[in-house]
Amino acid sequence: MVITIHPKNPEPRLIGRVAEQLRAGGVIIYPTDTVYGIGCSVEEKDAIERIYMIKGRRKDKPFSFVCSDLTHISEYAHVSDPAFRIMKHLVPGPYTFILKAARMRQLPGILVSNRKTVGIRVPNHRITLAIVKALGHPILSTSARLPGNSQILNDPTAIPSAFRNQVDLIIDGGVLLSEPSTVLDLTGETPKVVREGSGDVSMIR
Repeated sequence: MVITIHPKNPEPRLIGRVAEQLRAGGVIIYPTDTVYGIGCSVEEKDAIERIYMIKGRRKDKPFSFVCSDLTHISEYAHVSDPAFRIMKHLVPGPYTFILKAARMRQLPGILVSNRKTVGIRVPNHRITLAIVKALGHPILSTSARLPGNSQILNDPTAIPSAFRNQVDLIIDGGVLLSEPSTVLDLTGETPKVVREGSGDVSMIR
């Protein structure tokens, strides 16, 4: 099913519908400030396993979390004061931050078993942030790309045929023309650029 949500003024009724789908264990495709992502509630084990199957990814290759802000970041990651200052300066924005993982006992074991790091995203996109706020906890984040295909699908009209009923809901937020997020490793004493993408990294070099 495809629903269109206004990217600048997301309709609360539609955002609530997406949140309910996630609470029910649904898997969605949604727009971010970079590319379209595949996601689910981080609390829904069956939905998480479905995304691993869709992506063809091994269970020891974790996905990132999308948060609405940094308020409850300590529930999912250990953040040093220097790392927090960097994150506070860059969010919301097109960055994924690699941090030392907290114990996260409240989440399914598939997400946290032997996990030493966690990727955190706070995208600068009103639809994404509204969904996470309505849900009340993070959603899983991975690009809308199928295994064996290097192309990330950023035109919502092409997504339904590509995924062929593998997801429960597709949110049409318009065509996205950005690169994937910039990945910053903040686990050490100094930040490291793991991948250059949409986010500017000049301020940390």
